[in-house]
Amino acid sequence: MASLSEYQRKRDAGSTPEPTPAGSESSGGDGDSFVIQEHHARALHWDFRLERDGVLVSWALPKGLPDDPKINHLAVHVEDHPLEYGSFEGTIGAGQYGAGTVSIWDRGSYQIEKWTEREVIFVLAGTRAQGRFALFRTKGKNWMIHRMDAPARPGWQPAPKDLAPMLASPGALPPAKDDALWAYEMKWDGMRAIARVDGGRLTLHSRNAREVTVSFPELRPLAEHFGTSQAVLDGEIVCFDDRGRPDFGRLQERMHVSSARQAQSLAATRPVVLLAFDLLHFDGESLLELPYSQRRERLESLELDGPNWQTPPAFQGTGAEAVRTSQELGLEGVMAKRLRSAYRPGKRSKDWIKVKNIRTQEVLVGGWTPGKGNRSGTIGALLLGLPDQHGLRYIGKVGTGFTQRILDELAPKLRRLERKTSPFETEVPRPDARLAHWCTPQLVGEVAFSEWTGDGRLRHPTWRGLRPDKHADEVALES
Repeated sequence: MASLSEYQRKRDAGSTPEPTPAGSESSGGDGDSFVIQEHHARALHWDFRLERDGVLVSWALPKGLPDDPKINHLAVHVEDHPLEYGSFEGTIGAGQYGAGTVSIWDRGSYQIEKWTEREVIFVLAGTRAQGRFALFRTKGKNWMIHRMDAPARPGWQPAPKDLAPMLASPGALPPAKDDALWAYEMKWDGMRAIARVDGGRLTLHSRNAREVTVSFPELRPLAEHFGTSQAVLDGEIVCFDDRGRPDFGRLQERMHVSSARQAQSLAATRPVVLLAFDLLHFDGESLLELPYSQRRERLESLELDGPNWQTPPAFQGTGAEAVRTSQELGLEGVMAKRLRSAYRPGKRSKDWIKVKNIRTQEVLVGGWTPGKGNRSGTIGALLLGLPDQHGLRYIGKVGTGFTQRILDELAPKLRRLERKTSPFETEVPRPDARLAHWCTPQLVGEVAFSEWTGDGRLRHPTWRGLRPDKHADEVALES
């Protein structure tokens, strides 16, 4: 006969709403029920319980049941639970074992095919959980759970792990007569990110495929919104200032952080928000070939509205009004997106057009000149270039927009790339060339500027920051 002594030892009947039978022995019997409970504890997981010998034999599944027969999920064997636990929902108070909120995710019956100390094979017949599964022991309390048959939903596909974001082409606002063919979103001054959710866990990748999950811990709870559903979102990570406007300078403080402890500290003082503007995959279904209008409807149905994530509005048929709104809000511009456009990962398309209020340009740093006065001993100006068919074309220097923190971060990066000869294929003005420290053009930065001069130089450029989310070979003329 199964024992409930371990279950009772871990719980105080007067302090938890969980069922606590008086006896330590099970009530006997051998029913065929199962229950899966979603447990928002210190870490989200799903408690999987099979009725046997008068108790609920239990495993904790950190990522839920596997949908893909090619991928097994961890299952941690825990103490047997009383049969009454099969109907339990509620909140276990702080300080108690398993503190958090418990809800029933699914329940039903199961048919046993094999049960040994090391392997359990069964068929589930629930509302959400159906199919043939195997639990097999690996080491100690750790087991794995494996789906033995095909996914329950025909055509099910796993969420892709390596999607590159679709890119917009710079251009002018579509003509007003074509407004009905387009939707308009605000252009946010942040860092592009692909967010992948699987089994209640979030991973974030920048535009250049660098994983940046550790840098933004405040975004991880977003995954709990999806439960066991898989999803891939496209969006922008933004840091807002005290007036509620995107502040790229503040975001710079977060983009370079690789220490989990430092990221956690900065999340309290410089929190970010993920603005999700596209849904690329959901619950086993690829949405890439759907038109933008349908993807947008699916995205909005998710009702993403949390402390650090939201879906910003899109406007249809109001291009000029969208531009005016972006200007009034002090935003970078608008994105015009053709309603019928499919999503093309990694491709730059004229189905998406970025219309800028503020002129910005990605640049490559090819050298620097020393500072003078209060900047003596550090960087005075950066020498900037753009690649063309002949090599790196010199487009001017930038000496404003630097804080001491930015200068301190730039100096060691530039020293590591230092070289003896100029990387520019065009001539750098003599005074700067005579003083210059040259470097291999690998650092991508961004500047704001007023206009291009007749000889292809930036007029009045201001440094906005490094772009570690972008590769040097992606830099191209935008204006």
